Amino acid sequence: MGNFNAKGNEMRSLIAEGDFSSRLLLQELLTPYGECHIAVNGKEAASAHRMALDAGQPYGMICLNIMMSEMDGHAALEEIRALEELKGIGSTHGAKIAMITALGDINNVSAAYERLCDG
Repeated sequence: MGNFNAKGNEMRSLIAEGDFSSRLLLQELLTPYGECHIAVNGKEAASAHRMALDAGQPYGMICLNIMMSEMDGHAALEEIRALEELKGIGSTHGAKIAMITALGDINNVSAAYERLCDG
C-alpha cells in the first residue's frame, strides 16, 4: 500500500530531468508514494502538467532540474505556475515543486523561489 496525500489518494508525481541516472534515482524514491511520470526537459514537463490539469488529475509533486534542454527549469516553473493560475489554483494550493540543480550559486536558488518553487 502506498502513502496517501491529505485527500486519501496516492500522490502523483512528475520528474523533469535530462540525466538518465538522476531520473532513475528520483523515480525509485518517489514511486513508493504513488504514480510517477517522467519528462526529459522543461517543455515536456509543462505539457504533462497541462494535460494532468485538463484531465482533473493534477500532480502533487513536480521535480524540475534547472538545467534542461528545450526549456530550462526556471521557464518550466513559470509556465507551470501560469497554467495553475489560469485554472484558478494559487501557488500554495498547486503542485509542490522542488528544483534540482548542481549549480552552487545563490542567484539560481533565489530565482527559483521568486518563481514560486517550494524547495
